[in-house]
Amino acid sequence: MAMNNFNTGRDLTLNIVGYQGTIVSFPLLTGFDAKQSTNNIKIKGMDGVVRFLDIPDGWSGTLSFERQDATWDTYFSSLESDYYSGVNIQAASITETMQNPDGSTSQYRFTGVMFKYDDAGSWMGDKNVPIKLSWSAGRRIKVQ
Repeated sequence: MAMNNFNTGRDLTLNIVGYQGTIVSFPLLTGFDAKQSTNNIKIKGMDGVVRFLDIPDGWSGTLSFERQDATWDTYFSSLESDYYSGVNIQAASITETMQNPDGSTSQYRFTGVMFKYDDAGSWMGDKNVPIKLSWSAGRRIKVQ
């Protein structure tokens, strides 16, 4: 819930539809970030004035989890197996739903998502096992 008119991480929920078209029920999510990419173009006119274009060029980000089960290991193992078996790997999607401090809800969908398993975990003694994924998407579309 928002506090003192500021969002906190608890105000965000994610829904991930994997490459097989099914919703991925993932373990404990501890972090999510998204960044817009742009194609920056600099144009210098004959009048000497520099003009800039920032053309939308996709999105990227990371997902951080605490390993509680084999969800992501199984996902990437299946993806790799399907790839080497000649299966056409479809893009995934991420839908983010945000509760705004004013009580309204905003929802956006990242489409054309491809995931990369950046860190499958470090296993040590009595410690938790954090895992991390990165993702790239073609678009971010407003749903509501």
